[in-house]
Amino acid sequence: MSKRRFEGSGLRIYTVLYLLFLYAPIILLPLFAFNSGTIIAFPLEGFTMKWFDLMIGNATLRQALFNSLTIAVSASILATCLGIFAARASTRFEFPGKAGIMGFIMLPMVLPEIIVAMSLLVVLLGMGVQLSILTVIVGHTLMCMPYAIAVLSTAFGTLDKSLEEAAYDLGETKWSAFRLVTLPLVMPGIISSLLISFTISLDEFIIAFFLAGNQPTLPTYIFSQLRFPKAIPMIMALGTVLVALSIILLALGEYFRRRGNARIGAKPTGGFL
Repeated sequence: MSKRRFEGSGLRIYTVLYLLFLYAPIILLPLFAFNSGTIIAFPLEGFTMKWFDLMIGNATLRQALFNSLTIAVSASILATCLGIFAARASTRFEFPGKAGIMGFIMLPMVLPEIIVAMSLLVVLLGMGVQLSILTVIVGHTLMCMPYAIAVLSTAFGTLDKSLEEAAYDLGETKWSAFRLVTLPLVMPGIISSLLISFTISLDEFIIAFFLAGNQPTLPTYIFSQLRFPKAIPMIMALGTVLVALSIILLALGEYFRRRGNARIGAKPTGGFL
């Protein structure tokens, strides 16, 4: 009994140390964001909001934020729309090469992002396409699609097929049954896919670094400012805002995912959080 208790204590200690290692840097962000000193070190000098004021008044930062929001909204909508088609096809139909096609679509999830970014850069430049926000949207859509499909496949896969069949028996066409029956039932999964794709796109750096050209996104702007020590506190303030936004979006995505599973009677899973 004592040996089992010792093993249980060891596991708890390991868990606490692992969580501290994982989240301590994130916890330090708001500490230094509200610190009046320009040097990132302890002891803290005092409380201030001036770094957030500087962040709001920075025109280049605002433009980078606008670019990132434009890219994230566009990529999340495109990835979710394409994910609906792929998830619907993979959960409702059988066709030759289904496993291989779906595996190919999900490949960006496991490939190193720098390989994907370099490949897209070579292809786009070879086609004579000028690098801009549009090229970043293409790259982010490619990266977000596997995550959107993973969420939407669960929503479509756990949906009772008899509901659609009942709609057909009542005289609905395939399109009207999908619009009136299927779509409302999987809507929480669609919202979850949008939020998760938005978060992934907003935080993505490597593809934006390769494909943005001379139009900076928020991650590339942060990277460029790390060379200037006086800009670090403002970046800490910006990082605090981004972490809070990411947590809120992921929490909302998980809420809608679980709500969708409960609505269609699916068993709860571990999810993203």
